[in-house]
Amino acid sequence: MEKLLPPGTRRRYYYELMLTGIRVILNEGWHSFFRKVRFWFAHRPAAIKPHRDLPKFNASISKKEADKLVFPTPSEKPKVSVIIPAYNNWKYTLNCLKSIAENTNGDYEVIVIDDASTDETAKVLSKVKNLNLLRNKRNAGFIESCNRGARASKGEYILFLNNDTLVTKDWLPPLLEFIKRKDVGAVGCKLVYPDERLQEAGGIIWNDGSGWNYGRGDNSDKPEYNYIREVDYCSGAALLVKRELFKKIGGFDERFKPGYYEDTDLCFSIRNLGYKVMYQPMSVVVHFEGLTCGTDIHTGIKKYQEINKPKFAEKWKSSLRNYHYSPSQDNIFLARERHSDQRVLVVDHLIPLYDEYSGSLRMFNMLQLLQELGHKITFVGHDSTERLEPYTQKLQQKGIEVVYAPYVSSVKDYIERFGRYFNVVILSRSYVAINVIDLVKKNCPGAKIIFDTVDLAFLREFRRAEIENDEQVAKQAEALKKIELYLARNSNATFVVSPVEKELLLKEDPSLTVEVVSNIHCVVLPQKPFSERKHILFVGGFAHLPNVDAVTFFVREIFPQVKQRIKDVRFYIVGGDTPKEVLSLQNENVIVIGHVRNLLPYFENCKLSVAPLRYGAGIKGKINQSMSYGVPVVTTSVGAEGMELIDGENALIADDPDEFAEKLVLLYNDENLWSKLSKNSIENVKKNFSFEVAKKKLTNVFSYFEKTLYK
Repeated sequence: MEKLLPPGTRRRYYYELMLTGIRVILNEGWHSFFRKVRFWFAHRPAAIKPHRDLPKFNASISKKEADKLVFPTPSEKPKVSVIIPAYNNWKYTLNCLKSIAENTNGDYEVIVIDDASTDETAKVLSKVKNLNLLRNKRNAGFIESCNRGARASKGEYILFLNNDTLVTKDWLPPLLEFIKRKDVGAVGCKLVYPDERLQEAGGIIWNDGSGWNYGRGDNSDKPEYNYIREVDYCSGAALLVKRELFKKIGGFDERFKPGYYEDTDLCFSIRNLGYKVMYQPMSVVVHFEGLTCGTDIHTGIKKYQEINKPKFAEKWKSSLRNYHYSPSQDNIFLARERHSDQRVLVVDHLIPLYDEYSGSLRMFNMLQLLQELGHKITFVGHDSTERLEPYTQKLQQKGIEVVYAPYVSSVKDYIERFGRYFNVVILSRSYVAINVIDLVKKNCPGAKIIFDTVDLAFLREFRRAEIENDEQVAKQAEALKKIELYLARNSNATFVVSPVEKELLLKEDPSLTVEVVSNIHCVVLPQKPFSERKHILFVGGFAHLPNVDAVTFFVREIFPQVKQRIKDVRFYIVGGDTPKEVLSLQNENVIVIGHVRNLLPYFENCKLSVAPLRYGAGIKGKINQSMSYGVPVVTTSVGAEGMELIDGENALIADDPDEFAEKLVLLYNDENLWSKLSKNSIENVKKNFSFEVAKKKLTNVFSYFEKTLYK
C-alpha cells in the first residue's frame, strides 16, 4: 500500500475516495451516495491542493550573479531586518540572497555577517547592491554573529535566517501578520527539505531538556502540520522576533556559544516575558540543514548540541518540570501545542462553507470563539473530509486543526486513532451525532459530549408535514424526534439556537441540560441611503428545503401583488444548490443569481429582504444576516420565531399572502419606516446575535462544565 499508493499522492486520494463511497453506500444508502457525489463534483477543483513549487538550489551559480543582485533601498527604519550569519559556502549564501530578492516585497534590509570565511564569501557578496555586509575578524560562531547583526540592524522586527536556506513565494507576509499581535513575541516558519519532506513544524522540548523536531521527515501537507500553533520553540534557521523583546532579553545568551540551544533559550525567554511563540505553516522555507555545522553530534560545532543541553536544562528547570511532558511517543500529540489541556473535537457534516449556509456560518464563528477562549480545537467532517479551500485554510489560520483526506479517510478512522486525547466532543446535527455518538463513547473515555442541534429537525419536519399534508413526512418527523431526544439524553449538554427550542426540549424532558448558543454575526453599517436602493432580496441555500418552499410561495402568491403596485421592482434570489423548481421561476423580474461569495453588493443595493418561510426551525440566518447589514426584513411568524422580533419595530411579520404583500409595499415606499427598522435591526443583532454575546454564552457554558470537562 505505502509503495503503490503513498500518502499525499493522487492515486492514494482516489483510492481513499473509492473506499469512502463504498462505506456511504453500505451505511447510508444510494440516495446519500448520489447526494455526496454531486457535492464532490461541485467542489472538486478546490478540493485537491497542488504541491508548492519550491525554489531550486543552483549548484553552478556564477559569481557574476552577485553583480546582478539588487536589493531595494531600505528606509531609515525598515519593517524587517533579515540577518544572515555565513561561514564559507558562498554559493549557498548567494542562492539564499537571490531567493530573498525574488520572493520578498516591502520595506526590508538584509544584513550578512561573514564569520571570517576562508573562501571567497566576502569578495562575492561585496558586489551585491544594497546589502549590508559585516565581516568578523575572527570566527565567532552563530550566536555572536547574530547578536552583532542585530545591533547593526534598524528594523522593527528582526528575522534570523540561515545562509543554507531558500525562501519561497509570499513567505514574509504571513509572519508579519502574526508578529503584529500584542501577545506574540516570535513566529517561526515551516522548514522543509528540498524534496518537500518536512524538516520541522515547530519544536517540542521535553521535561529533560531534550528537543524534538515535530514532523521531521514526514509529509509536509498533512493536516497536523498546517495550522497556526503556539509551540515551545521554532528553529533559529528562520525566526522572526520583535526587536524590543530581543533587546530586552539581551540577545542570544552567550553561555551557549558558539551555538545550539540558543534559539530554544530565546523562545523560552520570550515566553517568560508573557509572550507567545507561534508556528506559521504558510511561511515555507527550504533548509539544507547541517551544511555549516554537520550532523555528527560528537564532532565539530555540532557536539555543542549535547554540551549545551544540560546548561539549558539547568537554566529552565522549573519551567521544564512544571509545563513540559516527558519524552514519549504517546505524548507527541499533547506536546506539539502549548496549553492544549483543553482539547475539543468538533464533528459536523463537512467543513463550514461560511459563505453558503447559515448553519455553516454559525459553526465557523463558533469555532473561532472557542479557539479564542483558549480551547484547542480540532475539526473533522462526517460527510466529507475533503480539503476544501479557502475554507480549510481560513480555519487553519485561526489556529484550528482541520482533519482532511487523504491522510484521514473518515471520522471513524480519526476518532479511533486520537479520540483518547480529547476532553470534549461536539457533535453537530442529529444525523451526524447519531452515527458517531457510540464511537465517541468507546474511543474518548472521560470526554464530555455536547449535542449541537443546529436546529431541531423534528420540529421543522412536523411543520413541513402540516404544510404539505404528508403523512409520510409526519412519520419521519416522529422518528427524528426520538433520535434527537435520545441524543440529548445521552449527551452531557445540548446546544439549541433559540429559546423556543430550549423550552420545547425541556418540556419533553426537564432533566436535560440545554443551552442556547445562537447565530453569530458582525454588524456592517449600511452605506447607501433609502433613496438610492431598489428591489427585493432573498438569501438562502437551497439544499435546505424550507427555502425552496419559501421562494416558490413568494413568487407565486405574493410577488404578483407587489408588482401590481411597484412596477419596476425586481426580486433577486441568491443561494447555492439551486434546484429546477427555483430555476423555473426565473423571468425578467425574478432573477436567480445562484451562489455568490460576497453578499455586500446585494445587501448594499437592495431596499429590503424577505424570508417568507412557511415551515422550519431554529434561528433563521438569512434574517440575521440581512439585519446585520441594516436591511429591513419582511418575514413570517415561523421566520421570526425565537429572534426577539417585534412587528413594526425591528421587522414586519405576516403569514397571510395578502398581508405580507401589503406590508412589503408599505416598507418599500416609506422611508421613515425603513430607517426605523434598519436602525432597530442592527440593535437587535448587537443585543442577541453578536460575537460578544456568543462569547459570553460559550464562556458561561464551558465554565459551568469546567469542573468535570477537563478533569
